[in-house]
Parts: sequence; structure tokens; C-alpha cells
Amino acid sequence: MRVIASSIRKGNVIEQDGKLYVVVTAENIHPGKGTPVSQIEMRRISDGVKISERYKTTDQVEKATIEERNYTFLYEDADGYHFMDPESYDQVQVQKDVIGNSSAYLQESMTVKLSMHNTTPVSITLPQRVTLEVVETEPVTKGQTASSSYKPAVLSNGLRTTVPPHIAVGTRIVVTTEDGSYSERAKD
Repeated sequence: MRVIASSIRKGNVIEQDGKLYVVVTAENIHPGKGTPVSQIEMRRISDGVKISERYKTTDQVEKATIEERNYTFLYEDADGYHFMDPESYDQVQVQKDVIGNSSAYLQESMTVKLSMHNTTPVSITLPQRVTLEVVETEPVTKGQTASSSYKPAVLSNGLRTTVPPHIAVGTRIVVTTEDGSYSERAKD
């Protein structure tokens, strides 16, 4: 399906020169003078090579036909990540480079959306927010009540974030998967 370059978004799959590319970033640039352009960074699905292309915003690009379906995360091993279709119980193995940095947020039995081209997984969409436990942070400082003062913390998945001063070790918090930022205290 041919679409204009300015409509391409992160996660879309583009077919170029007979190869499939997943869009990592897509930015429309409108300079003061000259023609607006779309700057698109892509990763070739077959071997993981990253390329960057610049198109006029009105250029036509070939968007690959992708089927998105919900899958349940089962486990990770040396071969990759394993997911199950909750309707048919078919299992799918996804390569580590397709999952990328999203792997830190994967939790057993988590429902994710896998984008498939034919039968090949090409990208993953995580839930917007996940619940994690704080495993390391500074102790609560008495009198530190300013809402803008956040302190560093390490989460149960190994990632670092910043949390409000009242959050202590062992507290379960909700984190935004897009940027790893603190959202709220988990309601257990």
C-alpha cells in the first residue's frame, strides 16, 4: 500500500528495494525556507541494520501489510522471546533485536501486541504502563516535601528512574513504558 512519507509513524513497516524495514523514529521537518521533509530512521528486519532516509513529505513510500494481534509473553531463553496466541495457543518466537529495549518491561503472562508480516514478528507494542517494585532508593528525608524534588531509584527490572521523596524500598509503583518515568504508586 503506497502512502505519503509524512504519514509514516514509529512502528510502521516499510518495504523498500524488496526488503522490510521497521520504523524506529519518524520526524517531519518544516524548515523556514525550502521543502518540508520526513526524516525516517529504520531497522532492516532481516539483519537488524539501521538506516536513515530523508523523503519529501509528499513522496510515496510502500507501507507493508501488517497484522497486529495480542499475544501473551511466556518466557525468554537463548533463542529469543516466546509468546502465545491466547486464542489458538500457537507459540511464536521473537528475536531479541525485534524486542530491543522493551525487554526490560516484559513480565510473565503480560499481554502485548505483536505486529506480524506474513508469519514473521516485526515489532512489539507494550502496555502503556507496568507495575514494578523499587529495590533501591535513598531513605525518606524528613522535611523534604517539595513536590518537584524527585530522587533516583532502581526498579526490580534493573532500570533506573526518579521517584517522589515518599517512595521507599519495597514500594510497588506504576511506570510508563515509553520513557521509564514514574506515573503513580500502585494500587494493590
